[in-house]
Amino acid sequence: MSSDSSSIAVPRRLPLLLITDNVLLPGSSMRIPVRSLKNMNMVKSRLMDRNTLRSTIIGVIPKTNGSDGIDEDVSKVHPIGTAAVVVQITGTNWPRPAYTLLVTGLCRFQVESMLQETPYPIATVKQLDKLSDDDNVEIKTSEELESLAENFREQATKLVDMLDTSIPVVAKLKKMLDSVPSQHLPDICSTIVKASFSEKIQVLDAVDLAERFKTALPLLMRQIEGLKLLRKARKEGKVEIVTRKEMGRPLNMGGVFRKADSDLDEDERDEDVDEISDLANKIKAAGMPDQAYKSAMKEVKRLKKMPAHMPEHAMIRNYLELITELPWSKGTKDTLDITQAKKDLDTDHYGLEKLKKRVIEYLAVRQLKNSLKGPILCFVGPPGVGKTSVGRSLANTLGREFHRIALGGVCDQSDIRGHRRTYIGSMPGRIIQGLRSVNTNNPVFLLDEIDKLTKGIHGDPSAALLEVLDPEQNNNFVDHYLNVPFDLSQVLFIATANNISTIPPALLDRMEIIQIPGYTAEEKMHIARRHLIPKQLKEHGLTDEQLQLPDDTVRLIITSYTREAGVRTLERRIAGICRAVAVKVLENPTQDLDLGKKEQTSQGKDESQKESASAFIHPPDMPIIIDEAALEDILGPAIFQAEMSQRLSQPGVAVGLAWTSMGGEIMFVEATRMVGEGKITLTGQLGDVMKESASLALNWVRANARKLGLESRHDLLQNTDIHIHFPAGAVGKDGPSAGITIATVLASLFTGVCVRSDTAMTGEITLRGLVLPVGGIKEKMLAAHRAGINRVILPARNRKDLHEVPESIRGEMQFVFATTLEDVLETAFDDGFPGGRSVSELQSKL
Repeated sequence: MSSDSSSIAVPRRLPLLLITDNVLLPGSSMRIPVRSLKNMNMVKSRLMDRNTLRSTIIGVIPKTNGSDGIDEDVSKVHPIGTAAVVVQITGTNWPRPAYTLLVTGLCRFQVESMLQETPYPIATVKQLDKLSDDDNVEIKTSEELESLAENFREQATKLVDMLDTSIPVVAKLKKMLDSVPSQHLPDICSTIVKASFSEKIQVLDAVDLAERFKTALPLLMRQIEGLKLLRKARKEGKVEIVTRKEMGRPLNMGGVFRKADSDLDEDERDEDVDEISDLANKIKAAGMPDQAYKSAMKEVKRLKKMPAHMPEHAMIRNYLELITELPWSKGTKDTLDITQAKKDLDTDHYGLEKLKKRVIEYLAVRQLKNSLKGPILCFVGPPGVGKTSVGRSLANTLGREFHRIALGGVCDQSDIRGHRRTYIGSMPGRIIQGLRSVNTNNPVFLLDEIDKLTKGIHGDPSAALLEVLDPEQNNNFVDHYLNVPFDLSQVLFIATANNISTIPPALLDRMEIIQIPGYTAEEKMHIARRHLIPKQLKEHGLTDEQLQLPDDTVRLIITSYTREAGVRTLERRIAGICRAVAVKVLENPTQDLDLGKKEQTSQGKDESQKESASAFIHPPDMPIIIDEAALEDILGPAIFQAEMSQRLSQPGVAVGLAWTSMGGEIMFVEATRMVGEGKITLTGQLGDVMKESASLALNWVRANARKLGLESRHDLLQNTDIHIHFPAGAVGKDGPSAGITIATVLASLFTGVCVRSDTAMTGEITLRGLVLPVGGIKEKMLAAHRAGINRVILPARNRKDLHEVPESIRGEMQFVFATTLEDVLETAFDDGFPGGRSVSELQSKL
């Protein structure tokens, strides 16, 4: 031991590091893997501060009595341990946190009492070895000790001389033996020679120095005799005659003094060899292709030759663990009962007929041809319509595993394709990680929010998905971390998106787009009755005998408290009602919550309270029925109100229809005029296409002033500035579908006649006055119906798209089809377009 050890005072209280089947002796170093929970807690609590790491002394103590690496019973620790300092901590956080400590032993201690056992053990200890300035002072006081020490050093030198001193580790050992104090020779030599766990325990227990020399000397002599026997066997060409029986332990020249070079003793190496053998067996049983098998076995060979303390050792081990856990040939059998599949889909989701039809078609073809590759589907629709839940339901219907990959905000292509293994902490991509977690090669993968991918400085993840989502290429998908092909052709990929305009064309071309429109009011009613209300009652601990929501109340929530394509806000409103009712249930202690034994409420209640408009305020009995007044008490005044007639009561205002990623929306367009030079001003955060539509509409009106009967209003057209505004100025707007609406607004402004308040319109225009078709017809019709509009002007070429609109909606609305702008103007006003009729400059319905 070095002389500076004397300056280190061993504290009375030591945190304990428990080790299994190994012994740290004073003066030696050892690498200790941290595996148990108690050891992990001790490392995180005491050793993670680099500034105080080398000044922190811990107790390293072996576990005995048949304990194993998992057993954390502190009562099984050996009574004597070694105080040590931690020289270095190495570790990795993937696939799970793991640390390895490099520790150097200082001196022996004895455990007197255990102060705590959790979260990690701390003990009161007694120091057993002396740390004096003169390390040989104890030997000089005894002739017997001097003789033992001299003999021991002589045998240790003899052992080193039998080795090849040209090897650096041997030269280092020879130099160390020449300088190390004699009293530390037994501990050091017992560490570097081959010795069993029990033999090392005997050396540790030898507190008396003479006894320690006597205990360690046979181990040294046995190693010398083993080397003599090996030399003789090699000289005679009979290395194989060196057996375990002759040596007591197998002789491994590479491991005789490996401790001095890599701090890894034989027991630890045996354990590593066993684990590597297990990995090799798992690789053979994994059923992987030849290319992957050859790559894995090549890494196994590298791992066998590599010391455990090297950082790359852990990386290779993690790689081999991944490659053995991947489902190379493991899949689940599909459930292809079409009748049952229809029933399951109808039970889980109301509506969505187009989507269900496509799923049933896939199942039918799969039943006829079992080798069918999985389709690449993309569900496009507004939030809250069930895109994600349909994917989960599809997996349940097929009997497959389901895995969701959230792509929103992903900006690194390595998230898809993985990191190369040259980097510390590298990981496979999300695709390979997902396959590892589901442990089957034919799961349903949901790529959620694929339209929210972004390009960053680390590459474009949408480009990395091109290979994944191409049925002609994904049977040989290569993850950068895995570095061998993996077959993804049996995986059923489902992507979800709100807006396909942000998806790159090359990626969009690889997917089959299935539009999922918003729900009608009746569909929302069915969904609320079948799914949302029972779900929220269960989540809030209520029953239908405590809370009832009549149909009129649910319909009022849908029309006055929500205005969305999906049902998420509707579910939140129902949850708010459940929370309020839960409070009232618990605020009424006289009410027996066991509804089978309900008691009558007190007859002494104030009659005026019983007759209150809201039964919610003081519920006289269960169930609590939520009526319109109670709804306003809970959710407040109605958020959305009918305002069509009020906003369309003046000329220069019309209602258009727009499609957004959130579904269909109604869009007011307003125009006003003032004396000026004929300029046009556009406001409302408009895109270039919509600005062009406004200029186009104004120029058409000016060019057709004579036809429209506006030639007598020359001053209105030539000496007037026009301001066109699209309310909701904080929301960006773009697209060509507002063309006929803008033209109608200008015609209304110049003639002073109001547009019909029950009419909305959508369509693109040309400079010749033709009306061109637009998209999103179903979503726009649903938006108009939600807003109470029952008359819509559409391009004639969009007539074919009305079959997608539910029949219940079509029956309540009137559709007018226009081929030219003249058709639009003739139907947008009461009694037709006024044209050249004599009207007042401003007509008002106020």
